[in-house]
Amino acid sequence: MKVHTLNIFTRKRKTIDPCPTCFLHRQRCICAFIPKHDLKIRVSLIIHAKELKRTTNTGRLALHALSNSQMYVRGQSTERLDLNTLLVPQYETYVLFPSDDAVNLEDIKPQKPIQLIVTDGNWRQASKLNTRHPELAHLPRVKIGAANTARYHLRKEHFSEGLATLEAIALALRIIEGEEVGDSLLGLYQKKLTATLQGRGLTPSSELE
Repeated sequence: MKVHTLNIFTRKRKTIDPCPTCFLHRQRCICAFIPKHDLKIRVSLIIHAKELKRTTNTGRLALHALSNSQMYVRGQSTERLDLNTLLVPQYETYVLFPSDDAVNLEDIKPQKPIQLIVTDGNWRQASKLNTRHPELAHLPRVKIGAANTARYHLRKEHFSEGLATLEAIALALRIIEGEEVGDSLLGLYQKKLTATLQGRGLTPSSELE
């Protein structure tokens, strides 16, 4: 990984001294369950700086599992982050975001290894990728066809397309790379979700199975 610089949503006190990798209380750490995948597909995570402090963030967990991945942080200063370095000829690049013009991942027919750009932040932050980074505006958008019907979420989802970042990456790789890769990442997401909800005083594990 490269780095370039029931209401279940009631906030409780901030986790004290969380694990620096999975951001969970150390007694609920799930780092031992992080899979390791060396894939041809490259995942490039564009994360908002505010997400770096959120213990519910899941995008960085995906990067720990994927060796061919990198992270760019935006919103750290008034100077706009230049993402032109993502436009490399050896990859066929797509942005994973369910915009009106996005096509289902199942329908693309890439001729090169795929680079998947994933925005990590709340819905409003993610939707500004085009306006804040016009260098990426010409790239095709792709989406996960199925709606999110899960009962429990790490955060409140206001749209049926809303998914946690790790969840979205897992479903995308399930389509591109196959069930084994996708399901291993989905399993990691479920462990993160279960441990987080347990930290909020819930025991949803039986309902998540």
